[in-house]
This record gives sequence, structure tokens and C-alpha cells, in this order.
Amino acid sequence: MSVASAMVLEEHGEAEGRSINWWGMIFFITSEALIFANLIAAYLYLEIRHGFWLLPNGEPLLVFSGPSLFPSILLLINTAILWSSSFPARFFGRALARGDQRQLKLWLIVTAIMGTIFVALQFGVEYPHLVSLGLTPQASIFGSAFFTLTGFHGLHVTVGVLFLVITWLRSLRGDFAGKRVFAVEAVEMYWHFVDAVWVAVFGVVYVPSLIYAIFGLH
Repeated sequence: MSVASAMVLEEHGEAEGRSINWWGMIFFITSEALIFANLIAAYLYLEIRHGFWLLPNGEPLLVFSGPSLFPSILLLINTAILWSSSFPARFFGRALARGDQRQLKLWLIVTAIMGTIFVALQFGVEYPHLVSLGLTPQASIFGSAFFTLTGFHGLHVTVGVLFLVITWLRSLRGDFAGKRVFAVEAVEMYWHFVDAVWVAVFGVVYVPSLIYAIFGLH
């Protein structure tokens, strides 16, 4: 709700220092970051209590052989797509500052497309593959913790894509021509946030599995 409110708060021209809208967005992002911190802490606590988590078939989340090879490589590609999307997000932020409407529209939709690809691969490929192996929220504590943490992040990416599309549609209508509008800055801040959170989530959930897959250690 806070992000939705921020998108309709507009700031015209340059102001001294940071605006109240900017600080409000920082407060919102901080509150969301605390939620993720709690979820990550819970995931780590449960993993420590129950030992290194493997899939029901005895494999780690990431493997580089057998039938699970393609989903593992796809996950790494998907992660690279999301992290790379911070570049076009920065580009549309700079385009706004320059008043370049053409570049603003271009990089907004590019960022939205990259985010859409991430969500589609996560919910449409990775999750069905894991469910087919027997990992579900109801099957085990691991499944519950995994889907809660990664699904919560996926929900945030989905919301971010919706905001990007709405902002892009507004740019097509000319809402941002000749003025600085905080809605665009808020979307950029939010998108960098979901990218940064995925660094933490990937490090906690997938990196131990990656180490296991490469070195056979846990």
C-alpha cells in the first residue's frame, strides 16, 4: 500500500535535500527489509536445527547432472536476469533526470520484461519441477520454509513488475513530460530493493546447495 501511495505523490522540479516522499519510501523499504530478515533468520534457524536440506530424492536444490540439470541451469540464468535488470532500472532513472522521454519508456518496459521473465521461470518452471520431486509446502519443514521465503520474494517482484507497467503506461500518456515525478523514482528504488533482497535469498537458500553440488560437501 505504501508503494502504491508513493506512486501518486508527484514532485515537480528540484528541491533542496531529500523530499518527504523519498524518506517515506526509505521507511517502507526498511520495513520490508525487516520482514525479509526475519524470514531469512527463520530459514537459517530451521536448517541449523534439522541439518543440511536435500530434496526428497536426495539431491540438493542445484545439481549439474541428470534430469535436474536443466532446471538448475535455468535457475542460475534466471538469477542473472533479475540482477541484470538493475541496469535498465538505473537507465530509466537517469532518463527521467535528463527529461529523455524516449529512453524512459524504453528502459521501463525492458525492466518490466526482465522481471516478468524471472517470475514466469520461478513460478512456471522451478516450482513445478520441485513439486514433481516431492517438495511442497505441506511435505516438510524444508518445503514450507523454502516456498515461504522464495515465494514472498517472487510476490514482491510481481508487484514491482505491475508498478513498472503502470509507470510505463503513464509515460506513454505523457504524464512525465517536462517534469520530475516521484513515482518513477519510487519504482526505481523499489526495484533495486527486490534485486538486493534476491542476493541475500540466493546466498542463504541456493549457495550452500551450489557448494554441495560442486564439491560434494555440506
